[in-house]
Amino acid sequence: MPLDRSLLRGKTTEQQNVIKYFLDTGCLAGLTRMKDDAYEQMVLAKINGLNLKQKALGKIGIDEDQLKAISPVYLNGYHFGDGAIVGVGKDGRLRSSKYDATWLFFSDTQVYMYSYTVDMTSDAKKETTEEYFYKDITNFSTSSETTEATEISGCSGSNVKKIQREYNKFTLVVPGDKFTCSTTGVNDVDRSVSAMKQKLREKKQ
Repeated sequence: MPLDRSLLRGKTTEQQNVIKYFLDTGCLAGLTRMKDDAYEQMVLAKINGLNLKQKALGKIGIDEDQLKAISPVYLNGYHFGDGAIVGVGKDGRLRSSKYDATWLFFSDTQVYMYSYTVDMTSDAKKETTEEYFYKDITNFSTSSETTEATEISGCSGSNVKKIQREYNKFTLVVPGDKFTCSTTGVNDVDRSVSAMKQKLREKKQ
């Protein structure tokens, strides 16, 4: 199916390339579409260039020396839902047009969360800051969830199908609410979560 060119109107060159990466099909598209690793590098360069740890500390407004109950935790990964374009690359990896980056800081009494979601197809962003008292936190957890993704194959681009793929996420639960973020970009998330759970157990005793 040819790309709807109206989707490219008003977009920057980078944003147009991202839309083409996910949605453009056909032999010529296959020759010009950016490679999986090029898209990955583009996303990480954008996230790393935002200096989010310093942004987070600025939003929280507390000296970093007061946030050393355990080491800060950085969680990141592709964001699924909220209008993100989701696809599977030629390398078989699940990706989307949005990306989550979350910092968690730990004082003696509270957990401070700063989350930033970037949209690679527009100038939109979502920035969230929250504070949680240990006594109010019910659980830290990791889990898997299924999302629908587009897989494109074949020179003509005629092999376009929707498939179900799993991705990993982190959840912080408090009564009546929860915070969730993707962890597809984290290799040792379970170790970080184990340290958080240990600290939570200590504070609950």
